[in-house]
Amino acid sequence: MPRPRAIRKGVAAASTGRDTGLMLSVGTVVLTVEDIDRAGAFWRAALGYVDRREPSSDWVVLDPPYKRSWDAPGASIALSVTGYPQHYPPRIHLDLYADDQAAEVARLLGLGAREVGWHDYPEDADWIVLEDTEGNRFCVVDTSDRPSDPDRDD
Repeated sequence: MPRPRAIRKGVAAASTGRDTGLMLSVGTVVLTVEDIDRAGAFWRAALGYVDRREPSSDWVVLDPPYKRSWDAPGASIALSVTGYPQHYPPRIHLDLYADDQAAEVARLLGLGAREVGWHDYPEDADWIVLEDTEGNRFCVVDTSDRPSDPDRDD
């Protein structure tokens, strides 16, 4: 899961594109799961997200707690029950930023995440690959010493 070494510390409020002329923004990332109750409990505890509405037996949308409407800034996570097995390696993953990476990794492992034995870490890796209770992979990225992203001009 190669990714740029340096990242921007913190996350600016996302633009919906209304003032920039853009037509698209990320609204929801959908993760496929087999056990929606277990996966929902994991992601609610991991991110502090809340149900947008009452979950069904095969679909739930989780929002940041400050998000008051579906089109407000901040990406949501949806969980969808499918009969399809996970694909390895996955073609997409989440990067979760943490000021205290070790504490967050320990907390997530305590919630049921598993560390992925990934052999391609560079020596200066600032991320750790985990997977949720359903095998969906994500990285916990250490942002404690990243004041800015040198790949950006702003």
